[in-house]
Amino acid sequence: MKYIACVYLNWGLLASAVIPVSVGEMYTSLLNVKQAISVERKLIDYLKTYVEHELERLEDIKRFYAKVSDLHTQVYKGPAAAMTNPLVAFTLIKRLHSEWLNVVYSNEAMENSQALRSSYEEEEANLPKLEDLQGAAQGLMRLQDVYALQVASLARGRFQRVTNGKPIDICMPAVSVPLSGDDCFLVGKVAYEQEDYYHSVQWLEESVRLFRGTGGGWSPENMGTLEDALDHLAFSHFKTGNVSYALSLSQELLHHDPMNGRVLQNVEKYEKLLVATPPVSIRADVLRRPTSNYLRTRDTYERLCQTQGSQPMHFKNPGLFCDYFTNGSPGLLLQPVRREVLSLQPAVVLYHDFITDTEAEDIKRVAQQGLRRSVVAAGEKQATADYRISKSAWLKDSAHSIVGKLDQRISMLTGLNVKHPYGEYLQVVNYGIGGHYEPHFDHATSPSSPVFKLKTGNRVATFMIYLSSVEAGGSTAFIYANFSVPVVEKAAIFWWNLHRNGKEDVNTLHAGCPVLIGDKWVANKWIHEYGQEFTHRCSLNPEE
Repeated sequence: MKYIACVYLNWGLLASAVIPVSVGEMYTSLLNVKQAISVERKLIDYLKTYVEHELERLEDIKRFYAKVSDLHTQVYKGPAAAMTNPLVAFTLIKRLHSEWLNVVYSNEAMENSQALRSSYEEEEANLPKLEDLQGAAQGLMRLQDVYALQVASLARGRFQRVTNGKPIDICMPAVSVPLSGDDCFLVGKVAYEQEDYYHSVQWLEESVRLFRGTGGGWSPENMGTLEDALDHLAFSHFKTGNVSYALSLSQELLHHDPMNGRVLQNVEKYEKLLVATPPVSIRADVLRRPTSNYLRTRDTYERLCQTQGSQPMHFKNPGLFCDYFTNGSPGLLLQPVRREVLSLQPAVVLYHDFITDTEAEDIKRVAQQGLRRSVVAAGEKQATADYRISKSAWLKDSAHSIVGKLDQRISMLTGLNVKHPYGEYLQVVNYGIGGHYEPHFDHATSPSSPVFKLKTGNRVATFMIYLSSVEAGGSTAFIYANFSVPVVEKAAIFWWNLHRNGKEDVNTLHAGCPVLIGDKWVANKWIHEYGQEFTHRCSLNPEE
């Protein structure tokens, strides 16, 4: 068995349909992000119309300027002689009384601007909200952390991490763009506002570098300036204990804004601190990442995500094998499924080519209208969470004929009863920017979990179908079992969440690694305990 360690090609194309986006949730689904392209195309058309009208207005002003300049160059050389002509005198008086007034106080510029604003406001409901901008920035920081990416490389449009002291490309996307100083400033500002100075220092450092490279010039589309970046960066360094660098940056800021009273006070404060305490140099590479209360297995999780399915020691296990599998089902005798046993503890199996391209596209298309922000169990209720960034939809058999066919196929492969309520409805998931699902169990770990609302017991098994490929990232990592599985388009992965005695299998703790490059779609089928009494019997060994 062999997995490609870094790059996965994305051959799939996604059918587009316009879906209303809930407030601040565009970043949680790449489908919605793609749809934003069509919104910006409309804005481009509106801006083009505005530019054309403004150019016409400016041409009129240039024509008036040329007319008046020519009069002063040719006709008014001798003022006394020119004014003896009543026609010349009349046109001068008229021009000074009304023509200049009409040019200076023209409503045309205001009308053009208002037309652009009205067109923009028509699309405003479909535009990203502040939460989307913050979520997208957090997605970049998540990718930076999980895949150990360099901020400077990201700013150049590259995905690199340092290996043996050298920056190495971990993937080469087909399309990429560099980030501006303002782009990096906004990412750093999101971290800064969350008091996450580990990330704010790195992104604001890059922002300052890029702003300096452009001479600190301001562009009308920018939200930040060199002065803003210096201001936030200085305080970020102060909060990390690097007072000397905070002082240096504040002094640079005073060159741009010498009368800034707050910065003057900061400089005085920093100077006093340095007199009292010797300066300490803190490198960016020794800054400490924010701690995570819910992610206790972060190091293992990130290592498995970075290896992207390449764990040779795990997969050299002689007990693992590949075969053509029928499960004794008559429906599979003529067309057995290619089965790959990935793990014995926990029992994890990959079924290759489980679904066709057409079937996958049908499932995605049907699910699009129902996509909503994915939730996690929160006591007896469900709620959104930053550690799960995606949108999902639930499909009943009646949604499309393919849903029933997939249920039948899953039942043949597993031998389990997957009909509702013994199996949950098919959940279709589309991941967002840096979309992920941090380590979790699929089965309920609390008696109050919403999983038990079906009154058919716990989730005994998971059947997950990969509806798309990705170029990089998005692996499924089994934390305690210490292996990960890359996205395999059209394949399906199956595992048991519970032992035969009904107790949880803790080795099924798993995670959906952040999608680095690509558009990840999966479909989940969760199968419950009840209804499986004669197909998944208890063992004579009570510990099994």
